[in-house]
Amino acid sequence: MHGNDRKLARLFHPHTGKAVVAPLDHGVSEGMLSGLEELTSLLEMVSRFPVQGIMLNKGALRAYLHEIPVDVSAVLQLSGGTRHCQPPYARSLMCSTAEALRLGADMVAVQVNIANEFEDRMLADLGAIVDEAHGFGTPVLALIAPKGERVVNEMDPSLINHCIRLGAELGADVTGVPYSGDARSFGRAVAASSSRVLVTGGPSRADFKSFAAMVEAAMGAGAAGACIGRNVFQHPNPTEAMRRIVEIVHGKEVLELAEEVLRQAEEAQAAAEAAAEAAAGDAAGE
Repeated sequence: MHGNDRKLARLFHPHTGKAVVAPLDHGVSEGMLSGLEELTSLLEMVSRFPVQGIMLNKGALRAYLHEIPVDVSAVLQLSGGTRHCQPPYARSLMCSTAEALRLGADMVAVQVNIANEFEDRMLADLGAIVDEAHGFGTPVLALIAPKGERVVNEMDPSLINHCIRLGAELGADVTGVPYSGDARSFGRAVAASSSRVLVTGGPSRADFKSFAAMVEAAMGAGAAGACIGRNVFQHPNPTEAMRRIVEIVHGKEVLELAEEVLRQAEEAQAAAEAAAEAAAGDAAGE
């Protein structure tokens, strides 16, 4: 096993073989996005669950790497573009793999939007980063989606299946795509892919119950996990939303075991702090 395989293996839960990645990199594209204002508290909440990856932009990773547990992969988003750009779906590289590794990243991500006039540049960026990252023994997550004026239906199964195939054909280790809703064709594309496939969440939806059902359907169709951001941190109760996504991906048993371990750790810490306070009080009274 070389470095790339070792780092990639860490992204998937040792018992379920699935992954939950929390993308918190929307500040570049959206600015002061509701729910993403306090990264420290958001990272603390996400880290309470058995997630396998947290994705940030380079400035945020530099500032908050110490907030990411050592057993969780730090994924650095190399691509960026704002919603004010014309067109808003254009993405350019903002960071290199070398800089990502200097900042402490375990994995890099590239965003590609297909079926538009900038498709060729974004595909070229993905191809170059795969070569560069693998040269450093670093796995690549390709986030691919159909976006552009020519796209009539962004959930068209043929387009989503093409996104899955692109990730594999261009050498990504993991490919993140929206779920088309067509379990049969999605499942065939996933089964034929040499790249593990995660389902992405997209914009926040008002009906979280139907969104969760979509994630569950994608998992049933063969997805290896989920990469969900806005539908968690923009939920009225982000903690409960994160809990539900983890439960869908890893199952109730894994979730409850992780919660029990966390509870015991917190109780032990509270007991240790109480003992320290009592000892300090006794010393002061002598």
